[in-house]
Amino acid sequence: MRIIFFAGKGGVGKTSVSAATGIKASEMGHRTVVMSLDVAHSLADIFDLDRELLDKNKGVPIEINKKLFIQELDIQEEIQRYWGDIHKYLSSILYTTGLDEVLAEELAVLPGMEEISLLLYINQYVKKKEFDVILLDCAPTGESLRFISIPTTLEWYMNKVFKLERTVVKYVRPVAKKVYDVPLPGDDYFKAIEDLFEKLKGVDKILVNPEITTVRLVTNPEKVVLKETQRAFMYFCLYKMSIDAIIMNRMLPDNIQDDYFKGWIKGQQYHLGEAKDFFNPVPIFPVDLFAGEVIGYNDLKQLAERIYQNENPLQRFYKDEPYRLIKQNASYRLQLKLPFITKKDVELNKLHEELVIRIGGFKRHILLPRQVASLDAVKAKMEGEYLNVLFEGDANGGEKE
Repeated sequence: MRIIFFAGKGGVGKTSVSAATGIKASEMGHRTVVMSLDVAHSLADIFDLDRELLDKNKGVPIEINKKLFIQELDIQEEIQRYWGDIHKYLSSILYTTGLDEVLAEELAVLPGMEEISLLLYINQYVKKKEFDVILLDCAPTGESLRFISIPTTLEWYMNKVFKLERTVVKYVRPVAKKVYDVPLPGDDYFKAIEDLFEKLKGVDKILVNPEITTVRLVTNPEKVVLKETQRAFMYFCLYKMSIDAIIMNRMLPDNIQDDYFKGWIKGQQYHLGEAKDFFNPVPIFPVDLFAGEVIGYNDLKQLAERIYQNENPLQRFYKDEPYRLIKQNASYRLQLKLPFITKKDVELNKLHEELVIRIGGFKRHILLPRQVASLDAVKAKMEGEYLNVLFEGDANGGEKE
């Protein structure tokens, strides 16, 4: 089983790259599904499929070839499949406040429902071994990060709050009915949540198992896009998800002679060099911009060849953790593996929310979480082949005594 997330800023080409990877994996003989998590689905459009076909197969896998399927989640279908009693109760609460009934039903589709539905499918496909490969065309970065945090949040709720809440409501409900006009959740509501949790069990371990799941960040050679990619890189690392490649999409070919594009090419090469500083040692796959839109099976197949060339797209291109951030009381320790390096070879600089590490001609930029970036005291020491950077102080920048 192999699961690959394709994540990044909106508009960088995640859908095209995930679809192209799906084609290459399927043509290697692997039963593959490409799933879209983006609310504005474009996976079917990339394959140039008839929308009539999609309307007849809402939310279910659609066959592209004998080994390749695509699936765009439809939240209304998922509500009927998984969320019935939960959605019904939320709608009744909103309707009680005076909202129109149709509007209440619409607003009862809460953020996170689609993400949990996708997690349910991942868990189901892995447990039943329905596919060899699952490729996930993620929503823009912020929503992807919310998606991967859901299993931990839900587990906390079930362990700390759910049982108490269910017991309290059970005893309060008979009295509340007489004095309170807002409906309290019934047993069906709690049973539905419990069923969802049971179906999700184990998916968190699948997401952080690097032998099964990796993340590939899709980006473009532009300053703003790279900054967003850095942020995504940091957060996926914090969630312990393995990042095995960066796809640098839409590079202008070097052989363009037109003077108009010379500045663009120079700028892109500069940003490509920056990306190597940011993400080293994770490999970067530069992909030249197509002359036109990438639409349909043949174009996507060509894109796959440009990305992976003779490489197996399902291999793990990078296996170690790029870095590890650990909290120790009020301090944080950043750990990097740097074999054959001594402390005197290392130069550290902290610039706003970035840590810059120089070792000879090698330079590495690491974007820091806000709570770490706010600490001014930075110390470093080598322990074996690991560089440990210690951040101390307080949120106002004062050092610890």
